[in-house]
Amino acid sequence: MNAATSSAPALELQDVFKVYKEGPIETVALRGVSMRVEPGEYVALCGPSGCGKSTLLNLVAGIALATAGRVRVCGAEVGGQTETERALMRRSVGLVFQSDNLFPRLTVLENVQLPARLTGRGDAAKLAAAAIENVGVGSLGGRYPAQLSGGERQRVAIAAAIALAPTVLLADEVTGELDSRTGQVVLDLLTRLNRETGLTIVAVTHNPAAAASAHRVVNMRNGAIRELELAG
Repeated sequence: MNAATSSAPALELQDVFKVYKEGPIETVALRGVSMRVEPGEYVALCGPSGCGKSTLLNLVAGIALATAGRVRVCGAEVGGQTETERALMRRSVGLVFQSDNLFPRLTVLENVQLPARLTGRGDAAKLAAAAIENVGVGSLGGRYPAQLSGGERQRVAIAAAIALAPTVLLADEVTGELDSRTGQVVLDLLTRLNRETGLTIVAVTHNPAAAASAHRVVNMRNGAIRELELAG
């Protein structure tokens, strides 16, 4: 992976295609997508189901690789690396999904510690404690996911994603399973993290309130970017 430069955009996609093959059948998920996100920007990625939004996030995170085109995170190109190099690159990218993906037999603190422990960080407990405090669930560290509300679980998932201080946070429909009031609490948290820490956020959403929280809205249709606009 090439070294990132300080002047590099947080994310950059250039003429990116993603094609999935199953036997003789090809499905084109992304069609020549070009997009640039600056450091500290909060971008909402909108569009109907199946338009390629989640595929785009997976390419940025290195979970999947582009069929053609270039994907860069902080100036470092994603693709062509070994799995070990991709794993190292993913440390600069935090991921939060619609389902919180917490381990039910681990406490809040243990769930948030897990990413740091998996990367061999000796200060995992300290990082996790700071992260859950930052998202407002510091008093819940000893509880298990089943003892939390939906909004609390999602905040714990965000804590796990930011515990290693990523450069970019990718959020995939994080309010999709929450009621509007609880969802707004989570949106307010993302806005605060972006404002106070300069965390770059790209959030996939169908929620108009979530899109309105962003600096910019990118609309997708049929695997391509259709329009970009300032959020209201």
